[in-house]
Amino acid sequence: MSVRITGISSMATRQVLAELSAAFTARTGDDVAIESVGGVDAAKRVQAGEAFDLVVLAANAIDALQAAGRVVPGSRADLVRSGVAVAVRAGAPRPDIRTEAALRDAVLAAPSLSYSTGPSGAHLIGLFERWGIARSIQPRIVQAPPGVPVGTLVARGDVALGFQQLSELMHLEGIDILGPLPPECQTLTTFSAAVCTAAEQPDAARRLIAFMACAEAADTKRRHGMTPA
Repeated sequence: MSVRITGISSMATRQVLAELSAAFTARTGDDVAIESVGGVDAAKRVQAGEAFDLVVLAANAIDALQAAGRVVPGSRADLVRSGVAVAVRAGAPRPDIRTEAALRDAVLAAPSLSYSTGPSGAHLIGLFERWGIARSIQPRIVQAPPGVPVGTLVARGDVALGFQQLSELMHLEGIDILGPLPPECQTLTTFSAAVCTAAEQPDAARRLIAFMACAEAADTKRRHGMTPA
């Protein structure tokens, strides 16, 4: 007998989860409905006890939810690792970002820039502080609202330089992706899944998570700009 599995995730994994969920449904007949929102909002909703069968967020956010008693201990499975990329509006000049020094120069030269409220944004804040430019560029930073892709602001021309997970930028029209952050200042975020303590279908959620974590899902993850965890 088929069941309906509900979940919530951050925007970074929206596309890959949609494809994996469709494959799981085709195989099992179970319906999967995963809502993708800003990661901060997703964590708040699980923390508030909203009834989801599973949650997919950055690994540290999953650990915090487990500590708060909102996900089942031992149910966490790491799914993907995701790096940060840089984008400009389609057709705009493409600054050099191949080295950390070049990226710093591009940031200083940009009339406006944006990053997300998720893990990539936290990394950028730390990077700008390490470079000693956080205060000087603060007036030029446009904060993307939770759940709104930075690439959308870039495509509209609201910002000149956008930073976000590659998986969130690569499917958007109206932007050119310059590439990933240089290796010396790149960060990889691990996104993990776990069964919620409020789950109505915990066993089915475990089966779905196991499918998403299996080796068979690796090619799908790579197509969406991520690597298997």
